[in-house]
Amino acid sequence: MEDDHRRMLELRREIERHNRLYYQEAQPVISDLEFDRLLQELIDLEEKHPEWVTPDSPTQRVGGAPLPGFKSVRHSLPMLSIDNTYNEGDLRDFDARVRKLIQAQPQYVVQHKVDGVSVSLRYEKGQFVQALSRGDGETGDDITHNVKTIHDVPLRLEHPGDVPILEVRGEIYMNNSELSRLNAIQTARGDRLFANPRNATAGSLKLLDPRQCAERRLRFFGHSEGLIQGLPLTNHADFLHLLKRLGMPVVPHSNPLDSIDAVLDYCGREMEQRHALDYETDGMVVKVNDYQQREWLGATSKSPRWVIAYKVELWQASTRIKNITVQVGKTGVLTPVADLEPVVIAGTTVSRVSLHNAEEIKRKDLRLGDVVVVEKAGKIIPHVVRVELEKRTGKETPYHFPKNCPACAAPVEQDEGGVYQRCTNPDCPAQLKERLRFFAHRGAMDIEGLGPVIIEQLVDQGLVRSLADLYRLRVEQLQELERMGRKSAEKLVAAIEASKTRGLARVLTGLTIRHVGERNAQLLADAYGSMDALMQADAASLAKLPGIGEVVAESIAHFFRSPQGHHVIQALRQHGVLMEVPRSEVGSEAVLKKTLEGKTLVVTGTLAEFSREEAEEMIRKLGGKATSSVTKKTDFVVTGEKPGSKLAKAQQLNIPVLDEAAFKKLIATSTKAN
Repeated sequence: MEDDHRRMLELRREIERHNRLYYQEAQPVISDLEFDRLLQELIDLEEKHPEWVTPDSPTQRVGGAPLPGFKSVRHSLPMLSIDNTYNEGDLRDFDARVRKLIQAQPQYVVQHKVDGVSVSLRYEKGQFVQALSRGDGETGDDITHNVKTIHDVPLRLEHPGDVPILEVRGEIYMNNSELSRLNAIQTARGDRLFANPRNATAGSLKLLDPRQCAERRLRFFGHSEGLIQGLPLTNHADFLHLLKRLGMPVVPHSNPLDSIDAVLDYCGREMEQRHALDYETDGMVVKVNDYQQREWLGATSKSPRWVIAYKVELWQASTRIKNITVQVGKTGVLTPVADLEPVVIAGTTVSRVSLHNAEEIKRKDLRLGDVVVVEKAGKIIPHVVRVELEKRTGKETPYHFPKNCPACAAPVEQDEGGVYQRCTNPDCPAQLKERLRFFAHRGAMDIEGLGPVIIEQLVDQGLVRSLADLYRLRVEQLQELERMGRKSAEKLVAAIEASKTRGLARVLTGLTIRHVGERNAQLLADAYGSMDALMQADAASLAKLPGIGEVVAESIAHFFRSPQGHHVIQALRQHGVLMEVPRSEVGSEAVLKKTLEGKTLVVTGTLAEFSREEAEEMIRKLGGKATSSVTKKTDFVVTGEKPGSKLAKAQQLNIPVLDEAAFKKLIATSTKAN
């Protein structure tokens, strides 16, 4: 008897550990068969000793008979709604209101806004006792019987200590891959299909039979505080860390951020990576971190003043994958691209979409001929959300990622600890073409006339085998190319010659060093002043530069240590390419910044003499801040043709408007100041 009881307790702990490893950490250490054997052993023991069965046993996740209905229960604390916005300006206004009310600079924690169903979980002395839906915010349905079937939800917290009551608010959701599987089952049964994961989640939680809910494989993320007793917490970040220690999955989130600019940067990076998520998110939630500051801010009758949702507009459509091709990038990365049957999404025809990497194809089980859901979110490039498995006919074929580069046939290797596959041949013509395009673009050496068509011919005909070969080109060679007369050839040679004087920052940008774009290139140029000084710097000293960090520093140091890096720099130097900060820029930054220091400008419409990127770069060089939204804090709006709603917003707020002539005059004034 005693041995049975000890074994039962061991099995419960072991099963919950494997549940956590599988569902929360995605790192299973045993097979499904081994897990099933452990669970069956526990079931057998509990059937032998039914008096030992407790509510927190893993065997109780799938409940018994269906319930006759849902019971309404009042929330211990109201579950208020959250204000939301779709633009940067409103988010900055939110920050301004917060700072004004608390008379201090707050820290923010930013979390993924998971598109699911809100729920409140209640734990008493570490044991899960109740789950309530949000309902009307004051009262919710008791859905405990269904939530117990969700493996992410601990039935007993790990090391809860002396905590009488802990209520965790969170989101129950369904993975995109699970929705695909579920809809395939629904099709086979002749049942109604679910339109999206949220719809499927809501429908699952309304089921009166928990056994049916258990088949849906719902997931859970904790994200907020409800009623808490016995925990001396002072901020939200500590609460989220606590949930992790207690064995509860937490919604992906930032560390505390010290400014609204840092918040916007984080939101932008996370939303760009939406394609890698297997759940749907329609934005980010921005929360004041400190509990005392939250109390000072308070709440309206509907929503707290210390939180806001920064959302993106989403559009989706279904189409079919006709083919998958592979592009080779400037650093050798192989990127699979899906050729689609053209489909209109948010007024734009989409016929190609990046599939990012081989792992993405495998995770989403994408096949040639599949019908897929494609999503476009705001300005973010479209991506494939999921496969519509219910529409598979059996004629779809799996895609096998190439083991050799499609351009040069060199072996492909996967990054150590990463997901990207790379061509191992540094002389790969496809890589060279991409490096040349990047070298010639406006943010780098700005070689007008050196476009993709010319680059293709130069490489294919063997006229250019390296970046430095551009400076060997002669008019007679170029005029033999298609669509290239003598006058055009002379202009291109002149543009290539002029690029020699662009300076260190532009050269560093054009070299396509991993992790070094325009911003980091300018940081390095400002810090070292010359290529010789930069080449002598080691990774440790590079990492001390603000904004560089260890990973970027090691990438830079590796490039300069490599024979390839030494060769390309030496070759460019021999052709007279300037490897220092131009004299005109040395010491000028402090003078230039006097004109727009602390000013915020928005560029809108089409300018005649500048691209928007060039105008915004000039604003930054003059010490100003270039933003994308017009708010009360905007100092000037620069307009070109067809400015749109931003001009109307500026006029409404009485913000000074500069046409292109006035903007050029402002720049000229700044230059004279130097």
